Amino acid sequence: MFDAETLKRLRGSRERWDAAVEAEGREGPGPFMTTSSRPIQRLYDPTDLADADFDYTRDLGQPGEYPFTRGIHPTGYRGRPWTIRMFSGFGSAEETNARYHDLLQHGQSGLSIAFDMPTLLGYDHDQPHGEGEFGHCGVAVSSLPDMEALLRDLPLDAITTSMTINSPAAVLWAMYIAAAERRGINRKDLGGTLQNDILKEYIAQNEFIFPPRPSMRLVTDTIEFATKEMPKWNTVSVSGYHIREAGSTAAQELAFTLSNGFEYVRWALDRGLDIDAFAPRISFFFNAHNDFFEEIAKYRAARRIWAREMRETFHAKSKRSWWMRFHTQTAGVALTDTQPEVNLMRVTIQALAGVLGGTQSLHTDAMDEALALPSEKAARLAVRTQQVIMHESGVTNTVDPLGGSYFMEALTNELERDAYDYFQKIEALGGVIPAIESGFFHREIADASYRYNREIDDGERVIVGLNKFQVDEPIDIPILRIDREGAHRHRERLQQLRNERDAEAAQQSLQRLANVCRDEHENTMPYIIDAVNAHCTLGEVMDTMREVFGEYREVLVV
Repeated sequence: MFDAETLKRLRGSRERWDAAVEAEGREGPGPFMTTSSRPIQRLYDPTDLADADFDYTRDLGQPGEYPFTRGIHPTGYRGRPWTIRMFSGFGSAEETNARYHDLLQHGQSGLSIAFDMPTLLGYDHDQPHGEGEFGHCGVAVSSLPDMEALLRDLPLDAITTSMTINSPAAVLWAMYIAAAERRGINRKDLGGTLQNDILKEYIAQNEFIFPPRPSMRLVTDTIEFATKEMPKWNTVSVSGYHIREAGSTAAQELAFTLSNGFEYVRWALDRGLDIDAFAPRISFFFNAHNDFFEEIAKYRAARRIWAREMRETFHAKSKRSWWMRFHTQTAGVALTDTQPEVNLMRVTIQALAGVLGGTQSLHTDAMDEALALPSEKAARLAVRTQQVIMHESGVTNTVDPLGGSYFMEALTNELERDAYDYFQKIEALGGVIPAIESGFFHREIADASYRYNREIDDGERVIVGLNKFQVDEPIDIPILRIDREGAHRHRERLQQLRNERDAEAAQQSLQRLANVCRDEHENTMPYIIDAVNAHCTLGEVMDTMREVFGEYREVLVV
């Protein structure tokens, strides 16, 4: 960007300025660092980019052009705003359905379904493992009638739906497909996203069921099925969100998420799929944590790395295969249960980082989520936060407004370098699955989490209202209360389903599924759809697969 003589002059100027600032002694003690404990210089200038061999065309380019550092669309949000997609679900299917109608009425433009813990772990709510957890962290779904109640009167062919599920992803997706088709909506017209990222479960969230390899087979089945039958559906949303919530740094979130994405690509290619047929339907899901600039740099580095690897390593030809499309959610782990109203400010800053980083859709956490599931008022305020950013802040007026900032570009380069360092370490261990089995990811995240929390405990890092600026006052915000009768109605519906279905047809469909699970050359999705249409329950389908695949026990990390 600058010739050698100019850079030499700038370095001299910088050295004189640094010396003068040091002599004044007016700078505080710091530490000046990001949320990830990355040291930050007091100033960035063209020399920081020159030292990194920064090339405008190669590393930055124009919006909508390779390597997409500045975004995948040439007009940014001038052409299309991000989707307001609030992650929501609680209690019974009927209660959550009412919340969805309310959110759509108040400006949400896409659905994002949160399921409760028994559902996420593949149990029916009348099984012993499902007792006592009904609807506490999401909506309870055990059967096709539950899914039909959840989706009642929602315009499934006019909106997109994201579903956060992992081990039971294929089964819940089959229920969604079956519920839509029973309303006369063709599966080809359904648009949405399955999180369905099982690798991050072994790395961070631990909501796995089967061992890694049969789990990867199921993910690959969903990729293949959608590639052939559901062109509008994203069958795997590769999730860094939970990696960050477990305590990782921004660089670890970036590197581990992309490594997982590359692994899904390899499995799909091994299945014989054409990369340009399935890669455009892989999406991503990132965290928006507290450090404004580090988060924006993370998103920009992610787009650049994905584009490069898809084009140069995996030889994708389609521009859409090079695109990294991602959803962002503000950091639940950053919310405090003290002075919860302050969370409104935290979420606003985090959401703004997601927007300036070029996210395609956004969830803003509600202020009360450190205490309970969001109340109706808190959920509405979270939507309003996005609407104020979208319509009043002015950030949608230009594409990548921070592009070209010496600080931003230097930080983006640093995160990119850190990601490639991690790629090399993972490759040296034999790849993602061997790295999981050795405990590598758990150790890396645990060390980062320990360091961050020690900084808070020691007062090096200020968390407003937690370790500084405390007040002694009662919490005065409404708390969501789940209808206790919902669990009773849910179990009654399950029992009615079992009493009224064709028991022999249900059992035969489960047997066919078990047979195909033993045959790695056949796709499981058609058989899972048949089973849910035969009114087999979630627990019955998952238990059938448990018998074939077994259950995973993670490696103890010491």
